[in-house]
Amino acid sequence: MTHAPVDPAGLTAALIRCPSVTPEEGGALVLLEEMLSGAGFGCARVDRGGIANLYARWGAKGAARSFGFNGHTDVVPVGDAAAWTVDPFGAEIRDGMIWGRGATDMKSGVAAFAAAAIDFVQQMPPDGAVILAITGDEEGDAEHGTVALLDWMKESGEAMGVCIVGEPTCPDQMGEMIKIGRRGSLNAWLTLTGVQGHAAYPHRAVNPLPAMARLVDRLSQHELDKGTDHFDPSTLAVVTIDTGNTATNVIPATVRATVNIRYNDAHTGAALEQWLQLQLDAICAQEGVAGTLKVKNSGESFVTPPGAFSDMVVRAVEAETGRTPVLSTSGGTSDARFVKDHCPVVECGLVGRTMHEVDERVCIEQIHQLKAIYARILRDYFT
Repeated sequence: MTHAPVDPAGLTAALIRCPSVTPEEGGALVLLEEMLSGAGFGCARVDRGGIANLYARWGAKGAARSFGFNGHTDVVPVGDAAAWTVDPFGAEIRDGMIWGRGATDMKSGVAAFAAAAIDFVQQMPPDGAVILAITGDEEGDAEHGTVALLDWMKESGEAMGVCIVGEPTCPDQMGEMIKIGRRGSLNAWLTLTGVQGHAAYPHRAVNPLPAMARLVDRLSQHELDKGTDHFDPSTLAVVTIDTGNTATNVIPATVRATVNIRYNDAHTGAALEQWLQLQLDAICAQEGVAGTLKVKNSGESFVTPPGAFSDMVVRAVEAETGRTPVLSTSGGTSDARFVKDHCPVVECGLVGRTMHEVDERVCIEQIHQLKAIYARILRDYFT
């Protein structure tokens, strides 16, 4: 029986019509499970903490060779619906593009790798396993998404030999960039407490505001590093300073600030937290205020060293787009930060210029190109 190729653009549109704003499943994983099951994939829902996740495997469990794809079907909120020129969940086709929330980030990527995987196992059944690990919690806290899938895989004896994460990776042109790593991301909440008082009698108060100004200046002026072999220099941004004080004649007792650090492989989250604590303690001692520090590390930096796996991805991108992609570690975080503890991981996707924007949209041609890239990678990996 001849297998009809899966149209990745049609699948993208069907997924966009599923209103899967984190943490809602919205029907997206149900749709994918039905399609993958019909193509011979063994599927399991790995739901945890109110989050829906889907694991699908074609081939034998514990196969000597297994190729994995990872992605997410959850999307960020629409925002001001009135600002959209289309129905955010309508998947309208216009100007060679499909419009809607999640079109770029990343229902098109999921559709492309699902379509490539289904066609591949039907047309060229491989000696090994093809695995899809799809989460509904990448845009949220990400505590019960890909992490839950990887935990379940470990407990169940499931494993990927290598993995591609289908996030959009190209800034402007299809094929110009893939990601072999990501910076770490750390948020720190700093609180300084003095003594509240009347602004006319500052000697009777202990004002924490000048102390905080000195602290954030010290932090923002510090050079964390000069960059490493695969990463640009780490950055620290002060994102807010707040007292909650609306009175002009009151010296507040407390001031809070938040900083975000995007760091490379010259650091660990623990080392940066220790450094922040030392800076805080020094200011407190100098200014006579009390201080507290709260830190949340969203993920350590990592890099998959260039080699056979990344070379295979590069060759596929070159063959299908005519461009040689840059091996990059730029951008924010992705679920690759979790996958890297399981197996070698590379991110390869389409152009992400409109992700999270009003009127998010994806070029239909690029969806077909991405499917072709993934299909070529599968053929190269197994043959």
